Amino acid sequence: MSPPTRIHRRTLIMLTIFALFLAPILARAAFYALNNEPRSWRDADWSSTGALPPANEFKPARVIVFTGTTGGWKGVFSVHSWIVLKRANAAQWTRYDVVGWGNPVHVNGWPADGRWFGNRPVAIADVSGAAAEKLIPKIEAAVKAYSFSNAGDYRIWPGPNSNSFTAAMLRAVPELGVALPPNAVGRDFRDRFYAGRTDSGTGVELNLNGYAALKLGWIEGVEVNLLGLVAGLDLRHPGVKLPGFGRIGVESPVTSALAR
Repeated sequence: MSPPTRIHRRTLIMLTIFALFLAPILARAAFYALNNEPRSWRDADWSSTGALPPANEFKPARVIVFTGTTGGWKGVFSVHSWIVLKRANAAQWTRYDVVGWGNPVHVNGWPADGRWFGNRPVAIADVSGAAAEKLIPKIEAAVKAYSFSNAGDYRIWPGPNSNSFTAAMLRAVPELGVALPPNAVGRDFRDRFYAGRTDSGTGVELNLNGYAALKLGWIEGVEVNLLGLVAGLDLRHPGVKLPGFGRIGVESPVTSALAR
């Protein structure tokens, strides 16, 4: 192999990395710099969006997974995620989040359908009735068993962070048939090298502690993770996955009252 050929291939690899991973982040940063989103926690709106009815007005059991774009510089890279649930006839919703202060796992720290840093949340999974009733004990057990629930365990990158927590819950209930969006930085965190099934159980994954990963599955599509930034293709609902922007393409349906 001649030196010019090696140089050409090295240049092609570097250009590919720039186009797939760095250029989208630079574009997302430019959008952030030009918009008027709140720059501080204190200035943001955390109120309920009204998307969920009062718990006592919705009798069946229900499980919802939300994501919301975070604020400050983190919003360039990532969304925040959380899980909301209620048993049948329960008097209130229960919301589980992980955040970076105190004991990481917070219960009902914000309204169940609250804005996150002023941004309206998106439901990526919503199950109610008997199906939700079967999932709730598994989720509650996974919350109690979460390995990084002590003060000081939280780490913003590569995890364990808020999205690492939600991803762990989804692994406990693959019946939801959903994966966190590609810009949920921290979702791929593993505390060791991992080779096995994807979170949804519909594909295969190679993962180096969340610093790098490769996934191929029906729910996950094709994904390449480089230092927490994910690029790839959605096969089930055609679209592309780009760092910072998440998934762009055909909307994936959520069969729920929130989607009606």
